[in-house]
Amino acid sequence: MEQYKKEFIDFMVECNVLKFGSFTLKSGRQSPFFMNAGAYVTGSQLKRLGEYYAKAIHDNFGDDIDVFFGPAYKGIPLAVVTAVAYSELYGKEIKYCCDRKEEKDHGADKGALLGYKIQDGDRVVIIEDVTTSGKSIEETYPKIKAQETKEGGIKIVGEIVSLNRMEKAPDSDKAALDVITEKYGFPAKAIVSMKEVVEALYTNGDKKLITDEIKAEIDKYYEIYGAKK
Repeated sequence: MEQYKKEFIDFMVECNVLKFGSFTLKSGRQSPFFMNAGAYVTGSQLKRLGEYYAKAIHDNFGDDIDVFFGPAYKGIPLAVVTAVAYSELYGKEIKYCCDRKEEKDHGADKGALLGYKIQDGDRVVIIEDVTTSGKSIEETYPKIKAQETKEGGIKIVGEIVSLNRMEKAPDSDKAALDVITEKYGFPAKAIVSMKEVVEALYTNGDKKLITDEIKAEIDKYYEIYGAKK
């Protein structure tokens, strides 16, 4: 596992973003773990978060990118801090763009987008916190493509999230990120997967955060909801 991935897992725990216990998800599933990106609240935390996203994007998609798109609401700060971090780490200026939940009908910046206005010729990476069902991309994808003046004018290079939960999407045996890739034709990646989280936190000797009991609950959860390759 790459060093930045190990550091990111510790970072999620340190910021109380990744928790273990019993949590009811939006889907109604009872999960033994939960990730809440809203728990990143300080300047130093957001700076580091942007760096981890930037490293994962560089690792997965390279440098041929023009825009980071962050879907409202949690994706907005993610796109901003990643653009800042990418400039500092790799010396490349990448613009940020976000959508509005409600289109603005006045002022110089009216419209459905905030920040840079995507246009033909742009290569875009979508940045989100986590995806369990893959539903959010159904809103995001058409908003981006609606900015084209000709078909194929805007290229979505890929999507990046913090954590691949590795559980099957609704109406599929495959993980949400794999479903997105198959349906839309661009790679959907994560900084880390839940498999890597367990590997890092369960094998950490006497100080392991994932105890035998928690590991058993995670295994039981994946027997029911785990994605099939």
